[in-house]
Amino acid sequence: MAIKKIVTYPAEVLEKKCREVNKFDKKLAKLLNDMYDTMIEHDGVGLAAPQIGIDERIAIVDIENELGTIEMINPIILKTSGEQTGPEGCLSFPDLFGEVTRPNYVKIEAYDRKGKKYTLEAEEFLARAIQHEIDHLDGILFTSKVSRYLEEDELKGVESE
Repeated sequence: MAIKKIVTYPAEVLEKKCREVNKFDKKLAKLLNDMYDTMIEHDGVGLAAPQIGIDERIAIVDIENELGTIEMINPIILKTSGEQTGPEGCLSFPDLFGEVTRPNYVKIEAYDRKGKKYTLEAEEFLARAIQHEIDHLDGILFTSKVSRYLEEDELKGVESE
């Protein structure tokens, strides 16, 4: 396993729509393992491939619940509903946090590391994390959705995605 360097804004790869993955092989599995190690090392709850300089539609989320690590390859959002507003951070924007409004519910379709298609429904914080990471794959940064930036004393317990 390897810890990768986190790409920080204003790197060009962060604002690009990523390419679809079409090879589900050992290289992809190793990349997913490295992404997990990198996310844990940096205390994140999610990581998208462009955040480590890779222009591919790959993201992971792990909010330490019963689902464990969710690997999303070529994810698409099928449905959203509701609304939630809460603090977000991003490993590509160290020490920057803002209040972001997103749908409270999301249903996605994606592939796992073996190329098997699945659907997943999520609510609340997990829905927020999934949408944040999928945004990365479309070159959309959370800073474009911030309604107000947060000061450090407003952040107790906020994790970066």
